[in-house]
Amino acid sequence: MVKVKICGMRRTEDIVCVNKYRPDYVGFILSEGFRRTISEETFCELSRRLDSGIMKVGVFVNEPVESLLRYADRLDVVQLHGDEDGGYIKKVRSGFNGEIWKAVRACSEEDIEKADKLDCDKLLIDSYVKGKVGGTGRTADLDIILRANFSKEFFLAGGIDSNNVCRAVEKVGPLGVDLSSSVETDGWKDENKIKEIIGIIRRI
Repeated sequence: MVKVKICGMRRTEDIVCVNKYRPDYVGFILSEGFRRTISEETFCELSRRLDSGIMKVGVFVNEPVESLLRYADRLDVVQLHGDEDGGYIKKVRSGFNGEIWKAVRACSEEDIEKADKLDCDKLLIDSYVKGKVGGTGRTADLDIILRANFSKEFFLAGGIDSNNVCRAVEKVGPLGVDLSSSVETDGWKDENKIKEIIGIIRRI
């Protein structure tokens, strides 16, 4: 079964919605400076309300390791979405027992292959948009993914919506899909869109 991650939880309403429609993972943006960033206080409140069967993913971008590890006992997965290298991942491993995912923007096959060599548990393959680390809503280049030589399981991110998810999953065979802007209306999570796409994915 294709896994579902919904990223960018910000409000109590978002948590009520995901508790109802049951994605496998939800993501919280915990580095500063992004549209969906939330405070540690907000994270604590939202995660407290989240059903225990849904995995919590903390998304970090070039975060100081010490800052990231403040969340270590409250997360199931750490998702690294910046320029983190092998040394950084080693430091995270020393203080975090959950999974580590490394996001890579699919500009070339070499980018994916380089990330695959890191000591991470899974990859998250996102679209490449110059100057952006993610959350653009742009679709990833699936042909680059097909040409790349890599072995890790991966989540597919970048512009996945109810119209293209079946084709994308069939073409590149990800472990799961990562959804954010495609399940929003006017910048906020939309229950109807979440319900629709999770229903489609559960039938794949």
